[in-house]
Amino acid sequence: MGYPGPSLRIALGIKEEGWLNAILPLPLEEPVWHPRFAFSFILVTLLTLAITGWAIRRATKPLETFARAAERLGTDIGAPPLAEDGPAEVRRASRAFNEMQDRLRRFIDDRARMLGAIAHDLRTPLTRMRLRAEFVEDDDSRAKMLADLAEMETMIAEALALARQEAVNEPRQPLDLDALLRGLAEDARLAGRQADYQGEAPADLMAAPTALKRALVNLIDNALKYGQRVRLAMNRRPDRFDIWIDDDGPGIPESEREKVFAPFYRLEGSRSRETGGTGLGLALARSAVRAHGGDIHLENRPEGGLRAIVTLPRTPITYNPAPLR
Repeated sequence: MGYPGPSLRIALGIKEEGWLNAILPLPLEEPVWHPRFAFSFILVTLLTLAITGWAIRRATKPLETFARAAERLGTDIGAPPLAEDGPAEVRRASRAFNEMQDRLRRFIDDRARMLGAIAHDLRTPLTRMRLRAEFVEDDDSRAKMLADLAEMETMIAEALALARQEAVNEPRQPLDLDALLRGLAEDARLAGRQADYQGEAPADLMAAPTALKRALVNLIDNALKYGQRVRLAMNRRPDRFDIWIDDDGPGIPESEREKVFAPFYRLEGSRSRETGGTGLGLALARSAVRAHGGDIHLENRPEGGLRAIVTLPRTPITYNPAPLR
């Protein structure tokens, strides 16, 4: 007769009596992975993951808000300040960020006011010099003096425009980039220049219209200054707009393509006023485009001429000064 289940059988020999047989039942082994343990393990794991995710989110949320604020500050110095609440460390960091933004804003405003005062003070002696130049008898000398004075006045005006552009925050509003470029090409043709445009409509963008138009006009004028024809093109990407401004001029050496964006920089020291300009047009253009979160790059075209590539983000950087908790 057997014993159901696992058992231990013992046979013990006894002299002249035969054998003593014994069957000892063994306890049933519990399975290592019992269903009730599996449910508890899954429940604890899910709770642990949820609590960990909440803790990570709570710890990184202030960093995300700081990152958004820093991105916004790069394009809008007048962005709303961060809310100074939350834990003590976060409040201290928010206060330091707001103070830094305020110092930057005051610095830019002070520089604009200083340049405005300098420009105003310089206009008086320039006016006196212009009046005196009118009395110079030699026609050639008088013409050169008046041309020099006109160039100085232009440089002062453009330097002041650059400072004001960085200090003044023009309100953003919806802008049809396709219509703007089409209109600029038409303006160039009406002025007797060769200009073509190829784009994609519609191309809506949140922008400061005056500043952006001035930047594009500067680039088009620069292209027509060194070439006979300008071609404008606009391509819509998933995250940005690409604007190409091509000319058929001599191009720019690679080592000089970043230098030309420096204020008052001229590619060649021997350039005349008619071709050299004041050296502020490209600086003004890049400043305006960067204020929109984009940039300008230059490259020589394989078929000859220069291409100015303007990139503008399609989705403007938005900022909500939510509390840092």
